[in-house]
Amino acid sequence: MNMSLGIVNRQNAEPTELTAFGQAQAQFDGIARRLGLDAATIALLRSPKRELHVLVPVRMDDGSTRIFESVRVQHNDARGPFKGGIRFHPSASADDTRALAMLMTWKCALLNLPLGGAKGAIVCDPRRLSLAEQERLCRGWIRLMADNLGPGLDVPAPDVMTSGRHMLWMLDEFETIHGGKFPDFITGKPVGMGGSPGRTEATGHGVVAVLTEALELRGIDQASVTASIQGFGNVAQHAARRFADAGGRVVAVSAWDSREGQAYTFRKRSGIDPDALARLTDGFGSIDKTAAAIEGYEILPGSEWIDQDVDILIPAALENQITSRNVSRIHGRVQIVIEAANGPMTAEASQRLEDRGVLVIPDILANAGGVTCSYFEQVQGQSNYYWSRQEVLQKLDTWMTAAFREVHEKAEHDQVSLRDAAYVIAIDRVARACRQRGWVS
Repeated sequence: MNMSLGIVNRQNAEPTELTAFGQAQAQFDGIARRLGLDAATIALLRSPKRELHVLVPVRMDDGSTRIFESVRVQHNDARGPFKGGIRFHPSASADDTRALAMLMTWKCALLNLPLGGAKGAIVCDPRRLSLAEQERLCRGWIRLMADNLGPGLDVPAPDVMTSGRHMLWMLDEFETIHGGKFPDFITGKPVGMGGSPGRTEATGHGVVAVLTEALELRGIDQASVTASIQGFGNVAQHAARRFADAGGRVVAVSAWDSREGQAYTFRKRSGIDPDALARLTDGFGSIDKTAAAIEGYEILPGSEWIDQDVDILIPAALENQITSRNVSRIHGRVQIVIEAANGPMTAEASQRLEDRGVLVIPDILANAGGVTCSYFEQVQGQSNYYWSRQEVLQKLDTWMTAAFREVHEKAEHDQVSLRDAAYVIAIDRVARACRQRGWVS
C-alpha cells in the first residue's frame, strides 16, 4: 500500500534523517542496551505486533466514489488492550503511524495504565470533506475494522483533525454491527454521550501540570515566565489557558491560516488572551490572519515561534519540528522545552539543548494527560458511572505529577536525562509484562 510520505514538515528534517519509525527504534535500541534486554524481547518490542491496511470506499456528495487509504498499527498489548488515536491527515504515512503506535506503548506504560499502544491514520483532508462525507468515511472504516477493534482488544480515540463527533459516529457503527452498547469501545466521545468531563482539555491540562512541577523544581515562579507555542489546536489552546490562569504569559503562537494554506506566528508581547485568540480559530486550529491583524497581533513567518525571547517553548503541533537545522535558533533565555506534541524534536536537537542546560520534558510524559483521561473514560464507561469535571482533573493532576516525580527521581538516581529516565521506566515495564506472560523467557 503506497501511503503518502509525511505528516511531518520535511523542510525541518535532519540532513541524514532516519524515518520517524527509525528514530523511534533507535531510541528503543539505546534503552534496550541500557536495560540489557535479550534478543527475543528486543525483536518483540522493536516492531509492531500487527498492521492493518484497509481501503475505504466512500460515496461522495456529488455521487462519485473515492477510495481512502488507511492503516492501523497495533504495537504491543502485553499490559492491556491496544490504545491509540485515529487521525485524519492528507499526508499520513504508515511509517509515522508505526512510530506513534510504539510511542503509545511506552506512554501508557510510563503512566502505569493497563493498556498497550496503537495508532491509526486515514489519508484525507477533512477540511475538504462535508460532514456527511466525513460520517460515511468514519462508518466505512469501522465496517472494515470492526473485527479487529473492541473494548478488550483495541480502543481508538481522537487524534489530529478528528473529534468527539467522529468518535460517536464510529461508536454508533460499531454498536450497530455488534448488536449492543459498548461505551468503553472508543474514547474522546462527547460529554453526555459516554464521554468524560475534562477529556477535551486533558492533554493541555496535563502538559501544564507537568510544567508546574518542573518550574517548582527549578525554583521558578510560574507567574513570572513567558512562553511561545507551536500550534493552536485543542492541546495548545488548553495548555495556553491553564498557563495563563497560573499567571504565565504566552507571547507567541504559530498556527496555520487555512485561507492562505501556510503557517504564521501570531505575537503579542503584552501576552495573548487564549480565549480571544480561540475565537479567531477554526476547529482545526487554523487562525484567521486578517482577523488577528485587526486584533493587534504581529504577523510573523510561521517558523519564528522558535526564535522568541521567552522562558519556555511548547511545541504542540507535529513531529520533527525542532532539529539540528534550527535548534541553534532557540534563544539563550529558554530554560524549558516541554513536548506537548508527539516526537516534535529529534534526538540530536534534544541532546544539544540538554548540553546547554535546557530542561527537555519528553512527550511520553508531557502529553500523557490525554491517554490518562481516556483511561478514565473507559473506566467510567465500563461502570456506567461518570465523575464530575473537577474529580477528573484532580485525578489527572495526581497521576501526572506522580509520573513526573518518578521520572525525575530516576533521572537523578541514574544521572541521565528525563527522556532516558522515562523510557527506561516504560520499556522495563513492558518487557516485564512480556516475560510474565511467557511470550519471552
